[in-house]
Amino acid sequence: MNYIEEMGTRAKAAKGRLACAATGEKNVVLQKIAEALVEHSAEILQANEKDIAAARENGITETMVDRLRLTEERIQGIADACIQLIALEDPVGEVLQGSTRPNGMEITKLRVPMGVVGIIYESRPNVTVDAAALCIKSGNAAILRGGKEAIHSNQILMNTMREAVKEAGFPEDIIQLVEDTSREVSTQMMKASGYIDVLIPRGGAGLIQAVVQNATVPVIETGTGNCHIYIDETADLDMGVDITDNGKTQRPSVCNALETCLVHQAVAEDFLPLLKARLDQHQVEIRGCERTKAILGDSVIPATQEDYATEFLDYTIAIRVVDSLEEAIDHIAAYSTGHSECIVTESYAHARKFQQVVDSACVYVNCSTRFTDGGEFGLGAEIGISTQKLHARGPMGLREMTTMKYLIRGNGQIR
Repeated sequence: MNYIEEMGTRAKAAKGRLACAATGEKNVVLQKIAEALVEHSAEILQANEKDIAAARENGITETMVDRLRLTEERIQGIADACIQLIALEDPVGEVLQGSTRPNGMEITKLRVPMGVVGIIYESRPNVTVDAAALCIKSGNAAILRGGKEAIHSNQILMNTMREAVKEAGFPEDIIQLVEDTSREVSTQMMKASGYIDVLIPRGGAGLIQAVVQNATVPVIETGTGNCHIYIDETADLDMGVDITDNGKTQRPSVCNALETCLVHQAVAEDFLPLLKARLDQHQVEIRGCERTKAILGDSVIPATQEDYATEFLDYTIAIRVVDSLEEAIDHIAAYSTGHSECIVTESYAHARKFQQVVDSACVYVNCSTRFTDGGEFGLGAEIGISTQKLHARGPMGLREMTTMKYLIRGNGQIR
């Protein structure tokens, strides 16, 4: 039995207690986790500083360091997310459908936990708490494998949570951290059929594709966000600047940040200088088409097809001037990862067509793609943003962490 199989065995032994727990019992666990995180924030920050120092020694960019960084405010935010989950309706046990067959059998379809959920993610240590809390509320045991760059942060977060779980009267092994971050152990997770019921990768394109291509455990694909905004010919240009700036610079290292701005040629000469002036405040590098360069000058780096396909996760944006709404939609269809797209427009017809035709999980009209988030959607903490179409799509909250079960009652019927 390998490392992951041993963890899976412990998770399977513990999951039954959680799966049958009352909502109030699970809420007590979340309350104690939230309190413990705040209480131990000084220790958590000390561990986080070790990870940040190591990241800088390894030459990681400052935007990626930001993904790694914890502060007292962020720890409070993580704790608050646990409290918010307490207020949310427990999906477990929800009756979805019921019927009585002609032979008298009674069939009830209800929502139940998935079982043991494995999550592989990268540098953001808040995911360790968000994922654990979501799994607890939805009745699932969790095996969490974060990136090596956040190992000290993840260890202290997990130890703190496990103590809280124990204090609440549950087996600690309902949540476990994979502390061996080697590729071999990651592969063990992908192959742990019979021990892990579903695997969720959360991170960059490389991680997600590695899991999708190599896993024998069922996978829910999440994360990669090559997100677009289209500035329509009818757009309020000031609104367009505000939304584009927010989508690109408010937190560029996350998956719902904007990567490409498409601009209708009728407003490009007016809009692009306004946008550049705003983006210059954040030293955003612009990679643009020939028409963009003709308007904005030599500071624009000529854009390649690869640029339009790239999730930069940094202060870099690709820009293209297009001739029509249809051309913008075609560009998005060619390059999008199916995460989040936005149109800025005053035309109801254009807004409706954009939302109908663009095939992404979240399609916005006149508001920032940065809202693609479980908390912003009222789902509480999220496990990730699903960019696939089976089972779950978009922000994955509590209901997306469950499956269905049929209960059948009879009085001697045979077939």
